[in-house]
Amino acid sequence: MSQKTSSNILGFDPGRDKCGVAVTDQKGNPCYHEVIESSQAILTINTLIQQFSIHRLVMGNQTTSKQWKKRLENELLLSIPIELIDERNSTLEARDRYWEMYPPQGLMRLLPQGMRNPPRPIDDIVAILLIERYCNSIK
Repeated sequence: MSQKTSSNILGFDPGRDKCGVAVTDQKGNPCYHEVIESSQAILTINTLIQQFSIHRLVMGNQTTSKQWKKRLENELLLSIPIELIDERNSTLEARDRYWEMYPPQGLMRLLPQGMRNPPRPIDDIVAILLIERYCNSIK
């Protein structure tokens, strides 16, 4: 599942208890995404940087971003640019994206989308959206 190019971007949605991480390839397609415990974030990010040849990290600019950015700058094994991205409304957008990626099954299909709650944390999908926002901002 490792995609080795120099255009891979890592998205990071930092949080106090859990974080979302995602990697997209040069075409913007997600090739990895996961929700992890905050205590595992640095280790996971370092692993992903090496596994996917990440050239840039983008992260949300809310919640605990200043502390996380400082920590990342000090603890990443490789020095890569870190971009802060506006993450307003990203959780609502990620809920909609979740249902696009994982269409509801059974009776859940009958509920209006606005009434459906994803059955798991969606911080990883927020990380995908942050990468997309970054890519759209540089076009």
